[in-house]
Amino acid sequence: MRQRLCAVISAILLIITARPALAANKEHQQLMADLRMLQEQAQQLQNLIGALNESLKAVNTRLDQQTEATRKAFADQKLVVDNLSNDVRIIREKLDDNNVRIGSLSQEVEALRQSMQQTPRTTSTLDPDGATSSPAASSGSSAVIGQSPQKMFDSAQADYMAGQYDLAVIGYQEFIKAFPKSEQADDAQVAICNAYLTDHKDQQAAEACDVAIRTYPNSERLPEAYYRKGLALANMRDAAGARAAWEYVVKTYKDTMMATLSAQGLERLKRP
Repeated sequence: MRQRLCAVISAILLIITARPALAANKEHQQLMADLRMLQEQAQQLQNLIGALNESLKAVNTRLDQQTEATRKAFADQKLVVDNLSNDVRIIREKLDDNNVRIGSLSQEVEALRQSMQQTPRTTSTLDPDGATSSPAASSGSSAVIGQSPQKMFDSAQADYMAGQYDLAVIGYQEFIKAFPKSEQADDAQVAICNAYLTDHKDQQAAEACDVAIRTYPNSERLPEAYYRKGLALANMRDAAGARAAWEYVVKTYKDTMMATLSAQGLERLKRP
């Protein structure tokens, strides 16, 4: 009986001691299963990240190729536009040159037409012996007949450069009289003012500048006409008139050479 009781107690103790070990073993197995699942998920995530990196590399490669192609296309278009702009500039320069030539030819034709209209009529006269004399030309017909506008202007310019100011003034005046609508008519009038001024004929210079100002109000030479007028008036001790002319240039024609020269003239007037 005692032996049987000892055996029962031993069995009970064995069951009591084995139950926690069995529970611990099951928990360990569960942990191991979870760990293996996490490892598998981590491996899957790593594979996904690798595939995503490969996709990003491929996308970056395509973007780089497209960027390079776009840059090359823009460069080619810029080159084409630059070439077209250069061609347009050359064409415009040629057109301007042709316009200048056409204008010069028009002036030449106008000069020839005027020469033909101004050609004097010849008359036959009888000398005391009754013989017919040679045709006589009317007076004043040989001044500008047959001369082109450019030749007349260049001739006056040559006289001015040679210091023949009186001849230069006469040449410019004849040019304006013969070709009043020429594009160089305002240049000739301002040149008359400058010739008088250089020849120390200040009164005539101021009057010539006034003529240029009144006759050619839209001329590009107007600032110079005002400036030269100021010089002439300053030489004649007319400080108020010179100041008015130069101040007009400084206020009206800013950022030009004549404005700078006029400002220098105003500074000179301030000196005692």
